[in-house]
Parts: sequence; C-alpha cells; structure tokens
Amino acid sequence: MKFFRLLTPLLLAIVAVLCFAPAAWAFCGFYVAKADTKLYNKASQVVIARDGDRTILTIANDFQGEVKDFAMVVPVPTVLQKEQVRVTQAKIIERLDAFSAPRLVEYFDPDPCAPAYPNELSAAPAPAAARSQAGSARDDASLGVTVEARFNVGEYDIVILSAKESGGLETWLKRSGYKIPRGAKQLLQPYIRSSMKFFVAKVNLDKFEQSGYQFLRPLQISYQSPKFMLPIRLGMINATTEQDLIVYILSPQGQAEITNYRTVKIPSDANIPLFVKNEFGEFYKSMFQTAYTKEDRKVGFLEYAWDMGSCDPCSAEPLTSEELKQAGVFWLDDNSASDVPVRPGFRRPLPRSNVFISRLHVRYTRDKFPEDLIFQQTANSESFQGRYVLQHPFQGELKCQAGREYKRSLPKRFEQEAQTLAKLTNWKIQDIRNKMKLSVGNLRYSWWESFLSWLRL
Repeated sequence: MKFFRLLTPLLLAIVAVLCFAPAAWAFCGFYVAKADTKLYNKASQVVIARDGDRTILTIANDFQGEVKDFAMVVPVPTVLQKEQVRVTQAKIIERLDAFSAPRLVEYFDPDPCAPAYPNELSAAPAPAAARSQAGSARDDASLGVTVEARFNVGEYDIVILSAKESGGLETWLKRSGYKIPRGAKQLLQPYIRSSMKFFVAKVNLDKFEQSGYQFLRPLQISYQSPKFMLPIRLGMINATTEQDLIVYILSPQGQAEITNYRTVKIPSDANIPLFVKNEFGEFYKSMFQTAYTKEDRKVGFLEYAWDMGSCDPCSAEPLTSEELKQAGVFWLDDNSASDVPVRPGFRRPLPRSNVFISRLHVRYTRDKFPEDLIFQQTANSESFQGRYVLQHPFQGELKCQAGREYKRSLPKRFEQEAQTLAKLTNWKIQDIRNKMKLSVGNLRYSWWESFLSWLRL
C-alpha cells in the first residue's frame, strides 16, 4: 500500500507534464467530429498522386441507379493501354477523406486556482447491338472516331477513343450504347481541339454480377504528361445544382494549388460555442456556403494540407505505406512511411513521410467555372487544417483571486464565440445566444443570466 501511495503523486506529476509541456499540448485536447464527404448529397472525389509529369488518377464512382446505365467519359492526355488502368477499393478514398476532413476539437480550461507548473501553456490552441469489327471500323471512320484501344478491367469495359469532331464522337457514343446527356457535343469540342483522347467506360454486367460487389469500384489510371489538370466541364452537363468536388492531391513536395482559379484557405482555428458539438455537420455546411458566397463562388478551398507522417489532432490514423501505394503513391519506398498505429486525437512525432496531402474542395457551376482545373505543385510544406475549437470553462469552485478574475472574463469570451459563429455561418446572433447554455458550478445559466450574475461579483 505504501508503494501505491508513493506512486500516485508520481502519476499525477506525469499527467501534469504531459498536459503542459510545450511539445505535447495537443494531448490535453481531442478530436470529436469531422466534416467528411457524407455531409453532402453528392460529392465527387478524385485522388491525384503526382511526381514530376507522372500521374496516377483515381476516380471514385458515386453513380446512383442501374449499373447498366453507367457511362464514364474522361478526357485524358495520352492513349492508355490495359496495363495503365486498374480498379481499386473505395476504402482507400474513404481513408483519405477521414484523415483529411475538417474537424472539431475540444479543450478544457484548467483550474485557475491550481498552482502553475513550469512551461505551462493555456489549454486553448492559439450497349448497342453487336456489329462485325470490320463494319464497325468503317462506321467509326465515317464519324471521325478512332478506337485507339479496347480492353476489360475488372467489371468495366474500357475503350480509348480519339475524335476529329464532337458531333461524330457524340453519335459514336450513343450508337455504342452509352447514355450520354444532351449537350455533350458542345463540351466535348474543346478537348478535341486540344488533341486529347477519351477514356470511356461502361459496366460489363456479367462480370459485375460475378464479382459479388454491391457498388462500382473506383477506377485508377496511370499516365505521363506535362498537363497537371482535371477535366470538370463534362460533369456540368444538365447539372441543375452546384456540384461539390473533393480533390486529394498526393505529392512528394508540398502543397498543391489551383492555378487558373484562386486557391484560398477555408476559415479555421476559430473558437465557437459548445452547442455546435451536436450540430457540427450543419455548422460546417453553413460555414462553407458563407465562405463560398463571400468569395463570389469561383475559388477552390484548401481544407487540409499536411505531411502524411503525422497529424495533430488525428481524426483518423494516417495511411500506412501499403494504403498509400493503393492510393497511387508510386514513389514511396519501404522506409519512407511508418505503419505504427496512432490513436485518433493524438499526434505521433514521426519524420517526414515523403507524401504530402492537399485536400481541395471545389463547389462549381458552369458559369463560375468555365475552365477545367489546372494545378501546380509547390515547395510549401506548411501544415494547415480546417479546425474548430470548443473551449469548456472550468466547472469547479473558484475561491482565489485568479479564479474570480477568470469568472469575470467568461461572459466576454462567450459573446465573442457567439459573434464568431454568426460571422462564419451567417446564422442569426440572437438564435445563437438562445442556444448557448453553460454550466458553472452547480448552477445553469443562459448567457445573459450569466452576464448579469457575474457583473454583480
């Protein structure tokens, strides 16, 4: 028993050091929620792993409906062979989403009457009918369409096409059983003028049934080209609402950015009222829409930028080296990323992983985004995340002078949090104040009752 009496103060001292040592302040807070793609009814997701002029592009399929109606047309800069196309698992994109999603974190004020420790820090963070191949080729030529390659990958039938004019390409696609929306001709023409090829995929129904998969798997394309771009215009055909696109760019260098539209950071590092913990999804959607409108609806938002070897805080474990390779990271060697697991909410001090992730969120319409997205890699390795902070006030007794001063400071802090939330979301300030409930000691106050009470102290 004497041993345990001696051990208890030692354990408490260790906890105190962890909570206040400058290198480890994040251990006292923790991640509580994330704003992943599940927030949106439709959010297309693309992973681009690029080093130099070599690219591996992974396209997540969010197709809803009968798989027999599925058709994908993607402009690509070169003719692709079967070895350059594969299917991968949706889980890899889900992992990237979870790791990089904007997140809500939670911190607790220390007892202002407790003795200070050295190096103490504040807890707050500053199909058509079959035709003979000969007859088919003659018809294709009359339309100005050339079949450059044809092969099967997993549950997909793939055709690589080149074309001389968009009307012929549109006719070829329809004759071949691809359900192409009206208006495709106009949007296909710029790609033809740029001498781009067309990666066209549809589902092989027999192979899909044999595969046992319930959903279409993502397609992954490898190619080499100086063009670092993503075609988005075809996704606007017949679109009646704004489209959300999440692009995860994996690079050995640093942050990636859009060059033909402005790239801006999403508002971040804001202290907001505690009730948002139960409304984080609605908060983030409102905040994003407010920022999107403020920027005239024609920017790309950086939501996350970080070396993949660590996170602070972690909303999900960093991807292992094997998972990064599945995501297309072809430059990774066996010693450049650690597979040591890390608990969500904690930071692991690892060396650089040689993989930097940039998460870009683009909400686009045809009038505001008339051009495809063009990217560039930069040497900027500065870390950034969309991060929103809940700061819990101390709930114990406050009998010292510092405690009384702390208590008087809270109303101003709460009002500032309300004002910050209103500015970020465009929510009505009075509605925010009405929702702000606070526990202090054994009593519960609304924000204005708290204010009047503490004025009388």
